[in-house]
Amino acid sequence: MPVNDLRARIKVIGAGLAGCEAAFQAARAGVAVDLYEMKPQRMSPAHHSPQFAELVCSNSLRSNQLANAVGLLKAELSAMHSLIMDAAYRTQVPAGSALAVDRELFSAYVTTAIRTHPLITVHTEEVGTLDKNCLTVVATGPLTDGDMAEAIRLLCGDKGELYFYDAVAPIVDFSTINTDIAFFASRYGKGAGEDYLNCPLTKEQYDAFYTALITAKEAPLKDFDAASQKEPTVFEGCMPVEVMARRGYDTLRYGPMKPVGLPLPGTGREAYAIVQLRRENAEGTMYNMVGFQTHLTFGEQQRVFRMIPGLEAAEFFRYGVMHRNTFLHSPGLLTAQYNMATFPSLYFAGQMTGVEGYVESAASGYVAGLSAARQALGRPVYTFPRETVIGALAHYISHGGGNFQPMNANFGLLPPLSQKVKGPKIFRYEAYARRSLSLISQDRLYYELKESE
Repeated sequence: MPVNDLRARIKVIGAGLAGCEAAFQAARAGVAVDLYEMKPQRMSPAHHSPQFAELVCSNSLRSNQLANAVGLLKAELSAMHSLIMDAAYRTQVPAGSALAVDRELFSAYVTTAIRTHPLITVHTEEVGTLDKNCLTVVATGPLTDGDMAEAIRLLCGDKGELYFYDAVAPIVDFSTINTDIAFFASRYGKGAGEDYLNCPLTKEQYDAFYTALITAKEAPLKDFDAASQKEPTVFEGCMPVEVMARRGYDTLRYGPMKPVGLPLPGTGREAYAIVQLRRENAEGTMYNMVGFQTHLTFGEQQRVFRMIPGLEAAEFFRYGVMHRNTFLHSPGLLTAQYNMATFPSLYFAGQMTGVEGYVESAASGYVAGLSAARQALGRPVYTFPRETVIGALAHYISHGGGNFQPMNANFGLLPPLSQKVKGPKIFRYEAYARRSLSLISQDRLYYELKESE
């Protein structure tokens, strides 16, 4: 690590996943960081904890497998000493082949790492202005509002006005679940075998549940212009379960209620449909309804979800909610380093850039924090290779098409392999992973900012 230059200093606004990763990577490079966070003085509608890096929608960081793009992205970040990945693996809870964490322990780990770092100074205050001449990483999140939202709009013009709606799944009190009906099992026997709690439905039970779900009353969207008579734009990856159900009778049975790979105890046969619940904390007292993001009214959630076998007496620690997320039209506005093309000292990170997902947000924070640190130290611009997922996401953000929409990590963002891989597509995905991790290893000197530079 280079000796700290007191003149090398950056400002990070927001202590979510992206902001914390950005601050940590800049400090790790030897740059002093002023991290500004408005919590707990002011809380957004989606946040409840005063801790940093609060997980809102789910406690899952999705697949851990290298043959999955988000799994590869996690491997890339882990190889580059990501704070968010370190926190996730140190606080994980059983979730089969996915990486899920204890929310509170995860946030506490990140908060401690940030607050105790000698080069990071935390300021508990809200920031409402931007100085385009000050090295700054803006990671205020997709619920940015007030003066900061206006400051961003003034800088970005019509590229700062896009939005979509995001939804959160309910969390159930485990002690109220009937385990005489619900059974522990992971799909296809992956994981420890007790990573998920499964509630099976017969066709008759599914029919009744489906009818109740598609006719249930939805909560009003406080910030949606009802006069427009348009349906709110929802992100496909977090679509409310009731919206998904209205797409067709079998949509849920091929989605979050898929019964395959989960034979019923005693019979070995498959149920007609299954609702899965994933452990939310290390103690196993809270379970998250997997894929059941919703914006039904709280009363309707209680009525409809208690129709699921095993959840007849369920008590909810948290009901599902829906909120508006704002993002930038980043192509042409941001570079592959996540800074503005017109004001290079201003960087953006997190979901507001158009990445979607916890890991993707952390990845954008990694790139923005590293890039800002390189700029502070007078080092050359570094662009992650497009053959890596972290680099492919950065390229999408900076070069995506006109109909720009938030994007999860996926192999479609990567350039083709130099040689065709025969066999199942998993062989091709594994080849992508080998190519990516090889490049990450070779480029170590660039992203670690060694003194030898």
